[in-house]
This record gives sequence, C-alpha cells and structure tokens, in this order.
Amino acid sequence: MPRMMLLRTAAVAVIVMLAVPAAAADVTGTWKASFDTQIGVQNYTYTFAVKDGALTGKIQSEMGGTTDVKEGKVDGDKISFVEIFKFMEMEIRITYTGKVTSADEIKFTRQVADFATEELVAKRVKP
Repeated sequence: MPRMMLLRTAAVAVIVMLAVPAAAADVTGTWKASFDTQIGVQNYTYTFAVKDGALTGKIQSEMGGTTDVKEGKVDGDKISFVEIFKFMEMEIRITYTGKVTSADEIKFTRQVADFATEELVAKRVKP
C-alpha cells in the first residue's frame, strides 16, 4: 500500500511540474557581444529590462548608434526582439531570436533583413 501512495504522489508531482509554465529567464541588465559580419566585426551593448514577459531596453553599436528594443519578448529561456538599424539613411530590420544558455550567456541568431543570418553570443556585464 505505501508503494502505491508513493507512485500516486510522484505522478501528481510530475503533472504539476508540467502544468506550471517555465518562468521567464532574468535577462535584465547589460550584455555585450562582438561578432563577425559581412561588413566586419561588430561590437554591441544591449541593455535589457523585463516585465511580465515583455522585453524593453536599448541597443548600442559602433556603426548604428543607440536604438530601442522593439517587439521584445521573453518566454522561459527564449528571447526575441527587433532592432531597427539605420545605415546610409536606410532602416534595416534585424530580428533576433535567442536562447538563454546560462545566467551570463545568451546565444542569438539575427536575421539582417533578407540578406544575412548571423550567430552571436552575448555575455552579461557584471556590475
């Protein structure tokens, strides 16, 4: 009889864990990335804030200056947002999708309009 009760308790625990949505990763803070692109090495600083799964913040690059995070979302360990990069009076939409791989690292893929896909790793800046 105690074995049956143990199995029921374990089954209930598994069901509860599956039913509870994953908490959003805490990406609030400053992150830096340096990566190769078709136009050379890019150095970026991302400053993120998260509230109720909505990602906001600033993106700063040497070539593009500072811009706002657009359409930002954090869902569990997944993160996505859009950067509007201004280059020679053109606005280029850059879509980021990523995965938080640790408390201090995010692996991103960014789609630069229709002409480039780039991989990068952002590292948390320690205070």
